[in-house]
Order: sequence, then structure tokens, then C-alpha cells
Amino acid sequence: FNNLCLKYVEVSFYNVARSLTIVFNVFLSRIFLGIPTSCKTMLCLAIVISGFVMGTHGEINFSLIGTVSGIMSSLFVSLNSIFTKKVLPVVDDNHWKLTFYNNVNATFLFIPLIVYFEGEIIMNSIERLTSAAFWSAMSVAGFFGFSIGIVTVLQIKATSPLTHNISGTAKAAVQSLMAFYLWGNEWTIMGVLGIFTVLGGSLLYTFVRMGENARNLSATPPPQQEMTGRQV
Repeated sequence: FNNLCLKYVEVSFYNVARSLTIVFNVFLSRIFLGIPTSCKTMLCLAIVISGFVMGTHGEINFSLIGTVSGIMSSLFVSLNSIFTKKVLPVVDDNHWKLTFYNNVNATFLFIPLIVYFEGEIIMNSIERLTSAAFWSAMSVAGFFGFSIGIVTVLQIKATSPLTHNISGTAKAAVQSLMAFYLWGNEWTIMGVLGIFTVLGGSLLYTFVRMGENARNLSATPPPQQEMTGRQV
């Protein structure tokens, strides 16, 4: 869904189409992890959704298929981060084990998908499979893909799925602004306003979560020290 979204929409709109990751993450975290949602968090979600709507209306080359693909990509990105957080204790909080299992599963699960969707393309380009340039590019892409997976697991382990996705949303908004300059995408007032609204909602949520985490830490009683020695 991620690649389909990028295929049908402009680069500047791509990250707006995927900005609903935080929204899915809040509700799915409540369902699967039991993490409560405050009213301030709901306000941040409303701002992000407003930015998504404004960005959609402001997009000149709007694509329904691309937008739906972006929404589905947001859903599955949220599910991935949530289940990463949920499954980590099963592997003793070892991110290397989890990454290994994920890559082994992906190796087998993607084979039928590759054959079904890309089989004809591969057969027509069979001579390129012996090209050193092809395997060099694949190796570099694989290395960075693996590195992104490691960093993702480490961030989720250290923080939470929601924090991971909010940082991704903020980065995406900045990338959208860069796309206007690098790719020369046409811009509208509503489209740019949508990008800044998504970014603003993301930053506001960051401050809300920081405040909530600080209050939770202050409300948690310190662990009692064990008594040593014998009582007289």
C-alpha cells in the first residue's frame, strides 16, 4: 500500500495521505495494549484529521486509489508498531531476535506475492539477474531497509508505538514541504495549510504526551527498599 500510494499521488501529498497513522495508532493502542486516551490527545487527533482533510481538498492531482492506499498503509504501519511493542516481551525484549524472525517470515511470505505480482516482469528482465549493478543496488537497499527495521524496533522499545509514529508523521510533513522545491509539485494554499496543520497537530501531541508521562512518573511511588538486618 505504501508503494501504491506513492505511485498514484504527488510526493508532496504522499505524506499527507499517510498522516492518519497517529489516529489509527491511538485507537488500536487502546484496543490491543489497553493504553488510555486523554481528551487532550483526542484534540490533537482532531487537528491531524483536519490537516488530512484540508490537504486532500487542496491536492490538484487528487487520486482516490492513491489516497485509499495511503490510508491502508497508515493502518498497517500502526498495526506493525503496536504488535512489535506487544511481542517484544515474548522474545525477552531482544530486538535482534524479533528482527530476525520478521525477516525470516517476510522471506517466505513475500515469495508468492512476488511471483503473482512481479512474475512477468522478472521473466522479461531475467538477464539483469546476473548484473553486478543490480545486485549492488539491491544490497545497498537491503542494508538500509534492515537498518530502518532495527532503528524502528529500538525506538518502539524505548518509547511507545505512538511516539514512533508521531515522529514519523512530523518527518513526513517536512519531507512534503521539501517535495515542492525538489520535485516542482504544484502547490495550493489549502494543500500547504494541510501540511502545516498535520505538523502542528503532531508537535502538539508530542507536548501532550511529554506532560502526561511526567505526571505518571511523579504519581508512581518509588520502590520500597528491602529491610536489612534483624529487628530487635
